[in-house]
Amino acid sequence: MISLIVIVIGLFTIGFASLMWITRVPSQVPATVVDDPALPRLHGEGVLLHGRFAEAESAPLAVVLHGGPGGDHRSLLALEALSDTYRVLFYDQRGAGLSERVTEARLGMADHLADLDALITAQGDGPVLLIGHSWGAMLATAYLGHRPEAVSRAVLIEPGFLDAEGLTSFESRRAALSRSPRVVWTGLLAGFRARGVTGDAEAARDSIVGTLVHAFANHPANPYHCPGQTYDTPAWRFGSCASDAFWSDPAAALGAIAPGLTFSGPILILAGGCNDWTGAPLQTRHIGLFPDARLEVIEGAGHDTVWDRPKETIVAIRSFLASSLRALDQ
Repeated sequence: MISLIVIVIGLFTIGFASLMWITRVPSQVPATVVDDPALPRLHGEGVLLHGRFAEAESAPLAVVLHGGPGGDHRSLLALEALSDTYRVLFYDQRGAGLSERVTEARLGMADHLADLDALITAQGDGPVLLIGHSWGAMLATAYLGHRPEAVSRAVLIEPGFLDAEGLTSFESRRAALSRSPRVVWTGLLAGFRARGVTGDAEAARDSIVGTLVHAFANHPANPYHCPGQTYDTPAWRFGSCASDAFWSDPAAALGAIAPGLTFSGPILILAGGCNDWTGAPLQTRHIGLFPDARLEVIEGAGHDTVWDRPKETIVAIRSFLASSLRALDQ
């Protein structure tokens, strides 16, 4: 009996020591605009935002909205190619990326819409082109209902869900992947590794949740990436509180999104050809929710079409913009 106890203790000690060795190097996270004065910054509604313009002089404004909630705009920078005809505004949303961290009480849909109001008003109040990816496409849809007069057209890249039916379906698959042993183990390692993270009050938590989100997206059963490939979409830093604020009650967002479904302007919805989750099957249903929407599938792309197939995505956007302008002129 004593020898068995000794063996168990020995195995536990070896396992714990191995875990310490595996996680000996912490995943550091970069500073936000609050602590790094070298970062380009913009002003939202009472919050500092990491962001910048890719400019075409005297051109109309295009606002790029990244995914998450909690992500950043790094993977969408290929859209700078549109700066030959647009002033392209990139920014990390409040509480996300390299933007200022705020409390969960200041991370509701109304707060995100207020930031968009502030950014657009500061540049002349529209009408603007909105380009949103994933959660950003959902936020863009909410803005279409919030201030339809401020938007000329919209490009929605794989919105995750836009109605209650979509939320139920999305949550079922998200929960299964999030609880898989692979993701849980990654979270355990991330927790140990984060013990050495330095920085602001949210740094360690952002490191853990960011690692979990990447493991979720990179799971072999997740079609966010094409078969045989890895999910390699880059990011600066994840915003854990921004993510938690949304996922604590995702149904609340639907109330803000619903009015946007009545937007009468032209909308392009893009889907990745490899993605059978938030790709063409779902987006085909989404085009029926809007009065004037069309779908284009980007072959060879997963969830992040701008990163996976930037040239093809930009060609599709340019074609949509040209055709919608011709329709307006007629």
